[in-house]
Amino acid sequence: MSMKMKIEGAGDIERALGALARGTAKGVTRRAMKKALQPVARSAEGSPFVIAVTSKLARGQKGRARGDQGRSKVAMYVGPVQQDGSHAPHAHLIEFGTGDRYHESGKYVGAVMADPFMRPAWDANRERVLEILKREIWAEIEKTVARAARKAARG
Repeated sequence: MSMKMKIEGAGDIERALGALARGTAKGVTRRAMKKALQPVARSAEGSPFVIAVTSKLARGQKGRARGDQGRSKVAMYVGPVQQDGSHAPHAHLIEFGTGDRYHESGKYVGAVMADPFMRPAWDANRERVLEILKREIWAEIEKTVARAARKAARG
């Protein structure tokens, strides 16, 4: 599941990020988004998977997320991983369920009922994510500016 959020009316944040170098601004945004998505990850912890917030995708997922890539874009993903941190390729079968399944011989082998864990976590926390993101992005911008000022003072 992919959800895009667009913050409108945040011109001050955009101008402050624009004043930073692109790499620095992306780091600021990535750190703020990682903190903002933590409530979604905590809310989905009752699932049979470990839930992680990351900017990385598995090799098979990258092709489907091409719209998330770009020089000026920052994308963070929250979702299931296995205990070793690798992606969980079967998680979507639990989240969305399956239809009736049959072998080639025609033998019926069952169906998996949907047991959503990410969608309810997102629905319960999406407004909170936006509020945390606004607060955290300002905090990260202020920390970055202070760090740059200290570095410039050292010479």
